[in-house]
Amino acid sequence: MSIRMLTLAAVVATLAPVAATPAMAQTIGGARGQAAPAAPEAQPLGGPLVPGVCLLSREAVFANAAAGRAASARLQEITLAAQAEIDAVRQPLEAEAQAFETQAASLPEAQRNERQQALLQRVQALQAQAAHNAREVEATRMAAMSRIADAAQPVIAEVYASKNCGLLFDRGSALGGNFGNDLTAGVVAALDARLPTLTFERERLPLQPAGTAQ
Repeated sequence: MSIRMLTLAAVVATLAPVAATPAMAQTIGGARGQAAPAAPEAQPLGGPLVPGVCLLSREAVFANAAAGRAASARLQEITLAAQAEIDAVRQPLEAEAQAFETQAASLPEAQRNERQQALLQRVQALQAQAAHNAREVEATRMAAMSRIADAAQPVIAEVYASKNCGLLFDRGSALGGNFGNDLTAGVVAALDARLPTLTFERERLPLQPAGTAQ
């Protein structure tokens, strides 16, 4: 594989975990795809309200709570900054690799091999930095998730008790029925009062030596 191809294929592929870090609102509670709405639509099955049986969508709580939205926006800023750090090195490296491809045939073999090796080392260093940045973004996401989850747990317990619940089920597992005991909207409102926003900085991790297993 040529230097230029290695730069474009391998390095860009390594950057994907940084650029593709999911939005906080979609992943903070383990949801996939679009974040669930705060309140469910009317369920076609209907039926009587079951006393003591309550429902909750943690995904919707985290996606719709003010702290979750603030965390999602902040994580996006951190992700873009982490990506920009890599792009600032990658772009001139790609240009240099392309120039080397053009000049390689006219260079003496020793000089060509020396420049090729130097470029490969820089590519590998950039790959390592990209993977490191991705780990820091993920650690930041997990830390924010933990803070919101810690704040939400007592709120869920309070709303649960106020509704005289005896059982609590994940709303996403319900196929239909009477959702009158859905606690989601109440938990969102209570969490907003307790944690109206969330601020944080990027988690910093020690840089792993080259060749360390991930």
